[in-house]
Amino acid sequence: MTGPEALYQELIFQHYRNSRHRGELEAADVEVTTHNPVCGDKITLRLRVRDGVVEAARFSGQGCAISQASASMMAQRLEGKNFEQIHILSRHFTGLLHGDPEAATNPALGDLRALSGVAKLPARVRCALLAWDALTEAETTLRNRDQHP
Repeated sequence: MTGPEALYQELIFQHYRNSRHRGELEAADVEVTTHNPVCGDKITLRLRVRDGVVEAARFSGQGCAISQASASMMAQRLEGKNFEQIHILSRHFTGLLHGDPEAATNPALGDLRALSGVAKLPARVRCALLAWDALTEAETTLRNRDQHP
């Protein structure tokens, strides 16, 4: 393997072996766990949100390189963004995983573009989206909490 695929594969393994934003989060506003029963991957996402902006994001879990690298890359991209910006990012990332060629070159995705090859492995798309599912659930939990204090 040469070229971009080799670089992307190395970046995925770097995020898998040396995850960014892995660990506990003091004073988290929300903690959500998602699980993929098909392969056993598990992600717990913790967020601290101030004035509608993700101030801090941490995750923990176990699973394949794709699920753990995706969680690491996602957590890295969340901090400093509001949920409107996060929805846009999520839409681009989902497009990337479904083979959208424009998403594969979108600079807003940053390291997440390394997961573009997952589009060729439909069974692994769920792995790459597991942390994003936790993010959606976390946002819903926060919204419900705000509406029903």
